[in-house]
Amino acid sequence: MAALARLTDPLSDLFWRRPRVLLVLLLAPPLLWLVVVYIGSLAALLVQSFFSIDEFTGLIKHEFTLKTYAELFRPANFDIVIRTTVMAAAVTIAAAIISFPIAYYAARYARGRMKAFFYLAVMLPLWSSYLVKVYAWKLILAKEGILTWAVDGIGASAVLNAILALPVIGGNSLSVSYIGTFLVFLYVWLPYMILPLQASLERVPQNLLEASDDLGASRRQTLRHVILPMAMPGMIAGSIFTFSLTLGDYIIPQIVGSSRNFIGQAVYAHQGTAGNIPLAAAFAVVPIVIMGFYLWVAKRKGAFDAL
Repeated sequence: MAALARLTDPLSDLFWRRPRVLLVLLLAPPLLWLVVVYIGSLAALLVQSFFSIDEFTGLIKHEFTLKTYAELFRPANFDIVIRTTVMAAAVTIAAAIISFPIAYYAARYARGRMKAFFYLAVMLPLWSSYLVKVYAWKLILAKEGILTWAVDGIGASAVLNAILALPVIGGNSLSVSYIGTFLVFLYVWLPYMILPLQASLERVPQNLLEASDDLGASRRQTLRHVILPMAMPGMIAGSIFTFSLTLGDYIIPQIVGSSRNFIGQAVYAHQGTAGNIPLAAAFAVVPIVIMGFYLWVAKRKGAFDAL
């Protein structure tokens, strides 16, 4: 024990006099893991994207080239990028529209048990399995599912058939259409928009709303010139989650939707089935570049203050 004390006492004194040394020692293992595993894998991914595939042998040519990135602009590959980006943008816009009245009510009017119910209702879906939710929605949206049964029950089957007959976004049923993919994306990622938006609306001072009313502003003017500008950081913060998660998701388009690929499916196909790792890496870089630009814009708008 005496020998152990002689060893630990100087260390205790050192950590007491220089707490930064202790902080460095505590942070070093997780930071090292982050650098090696996460940043290292991203660096390897970036390097792989500058290689190419030999068209005759099918082997990877370890020579620096932009040929693989040029392949992204082929019509079939570029359609995948556009399709995924448009879906991510549509989900984000719809999530913001739906989340705002819910978050506003929770921030301005809900109190006590009602606020507890709000948090429970928003976060309860996050406690269930991701795969279970997706497969449940596949059954709900199927041609013999409960949604079709409910639509038939109210006599609106003609409206549903007209929607499913729309080109591009339609299909034989909601479970094999872009509309179904959109609905599942929206359901799964909606809480990630509601919570930051609600936190942002909580920060709107009541005296600003009262001052706006005293100055003769209508409710619409108060919403447009006071509430929305102050809620925008929270909305952008929520959009970071909904946009990025939709952009990189692989499972939902694989289970619900048409046979047309999204970026996640393209990465899987080229990395696994086709064996074209450089093209898979180039596809994987696309969401990183898009989100890098998006995060830069979000930071300038002060979105990280609402995270």
